Amino acid sequence: MMKKYLAEFIGTFTLVLFGCGSAVIAGPIIGFLGISFAFGFALIAMAYGIGPISGCHINPAVSLGAHIAGRMSLKDMLGYMASQVVGAIVGAATVGYIASGTASYVAGSYGQNGWGVGYLGQYSVQSAFAFEFIATLLFVIVILGSTQAAAPGAMAGLAIGITLVVIHIVGINISGVSVNPARSIGPALMAGGTALSQLWLFLVAPLLGGAVAGFLFRNGTLEKS
Repeated sequence: MMKKYLAEFIGTFTLVLFGCGSAVIAGPIIGFLGISFAFGFALIAMAYGIGPISGCHINPAVSLGAHIAGRMSLKDMLGYMASQVVGAIVGAATVGYIASGTASYVAGSYGQNGWGVGYLGQYSVQSAFAFEFIATLLFVIVILGSTQAAAPGAMAGLAIGITLVVIHIVGINISGVSVNPARSIGPALMAGGTALSQLWLFLVAPLLGGAVAGFLFRNGTLEKS
C-alpha cells in the first residue's frame, strides 16, 4: 500500500504544481484556456504515469466515489485521502516558493478557489456550490465509468483528462474550479484569510458529488452488468 500512497502523493503534488502553478505563474499569458489545459494535461500524464500503481485518484472525491461504488476499502480510501492532501499542500507550497522568486509575484497567490466580490467573475455562493457539485458528479461518473471492466481501459486517462479541461473552461470564472478537495486544501492553507474561510464549500460540494456518483455505480444504475 505504501507504493499506492506514494503514487497518490506524487500525482496530487503534480496536479497542484502544474495546474495551480499555471494560474499563478503563467495565468496572464495563457489565460483561462491555457490553465484549463494545464490541469487536464497534468491529470492525463499522471493517469498513465501512476495509474498502474494506484489508479490515479489524486482526488478525495474520486476515492470516496470509488469506496461507495464498492471498489476500495475504507482503510485504503482514508490512506489515499491523506496522501492526496499532503501532496496538495506540498504542491501549493512549491508553487508559492517558485513564484515568489520574481518581483511581480502577488503575495498570497497560490491558485486558491473562491467566490463572491473580488474573486474572478464574482459569482454567488449558490452558483459556486451548484457548479462544484454538478461538475464533480459528472467528473466522477466519467472516472468510474471509463475504468469499469467493460470500458476500453487504455483510453480512460485521456477521457478523464479531457473532461477536466472542459470543466475548467466552464468553471474557472465561477469558482476557480476545485472538483477536488485536496486541490483546494493545499492553496487555501497557504493563502489563509478568505480562501480558508471559504474552503468548506470546496470540501462539501465535491465530496457530495463524488458520493452521489459512487452510489449510481454501486446500485447498478451506471455499472454495466
